[in-house]
Amino acid sequence: QVRLVESGGGLVQAGGSLRLSCAASGRTFSSYGMGWFRQAPGKEREFVAAISWSGGTTTYADSVKGRFTISRDNAKSTVYLQMNSLKAEDTAVYYCAAGQRKYGYSVRVYDFWGQGTQVTVSS
Repeated sequence: QVRLVESGGGLVQAGGSLRLSCAASGRTFSSYGMGWFRQAPGKEREFVAAISWSGGTTTYADSVKGRFTISRDNAKSTVYLQMNSLKAEDTAVYYCAAGQRKYGYSVRVYDFWGQGTQVTVSS
């Protein structure tokens, strides 16, 4: 079992930056691929970024490529999402997710989910 707790959300002006954190419980964090997803009101949850369990491979949605960076610190059991050049359309609840020795674009890949953190970008 892995418990995930997101933090770092908030209100920011367009063009600003935020860094989200997702702290994981358990001793096997380094064996989990991690993903960030987001869900805006009335929309389906969508893929944002993912990182392999070693941290050696990352992948991004086209809508955030070049603006967002996913990283992880296995010693701290934490995954991060650095978000720069934020736009109003980035407004959503952001969720982190964990998949044991797997990661990908689909919500079905992941075994555990956090409760989410709200990001609001004002234009």
